Amino acid sequence: MEKRISDIRAIARDSIETKQRLLADDRLMDTAHDVAEKVADVFRKDGKVFFCGNGGSAADAQHLAAEFSGRFYFDRDPLFSEALHVNTSYITAVANDYSYEEIYSRLVKAKVREGDILIGMSTSGNSANIVRAFEQARSQGGLCVGMTGESGGKMKAVSDILLNMPSSDTPRIQECHMLLGHGICQLVEEMLFERPA
Repeated sequence: MEKRISDIRAIARDSIETKQRLLADDRLMDTAHDVAEKVADVFRKDGKVFFCGNGGSAADAQHLAAEFSGRFYFDRDPLFSEALHVNTSYITAVANDYSYEEIYSRLVKAKVREGDILIGMSTSGNSANIVRAFEQARSQGGLCVGMTGESGGKMKAVSDILLNMPSSDTPRIQECHMLLGHGICQLVEEMLFERPA
């Protein structure tokens, strides 16, 4: 039997259609803008923004943290933002000694202070380690922003703000996470800094 190869145009079309649904969702657009305002306010108060995720979502989380702590469109002061999974010795020790479900909640207990923001990225919304991290962060006065797929999964109940993408397809969800994530980064940078001439 001849192997069928997917059509790149069809994949691109599906991605665009998902983003069009995102664009047409006024609630999601307003919520993303609200997240940008809250993130900017945290940075104004010398607070911190943390990210967490698993697999591809961990890569996306690290990417967005770097946009804040490095730069986005123009040179400016760094902002305190960190992806919680970047210390592999810590991650492997806690996963081995406790459980993988505890890798983020223990770091949250040590790092998150009242008013800080934790952004968790999970396409299913059911990542147990992120759910536990959100529970811990909320108990310490942190604000939790869930970035998920359409249903919100278990994270829906523990998110202060939910950005649930209009899809149940993992790659399309991740593409929308990065689209909104980049949009939030751009808005925050513009809210806090004067763009050079």
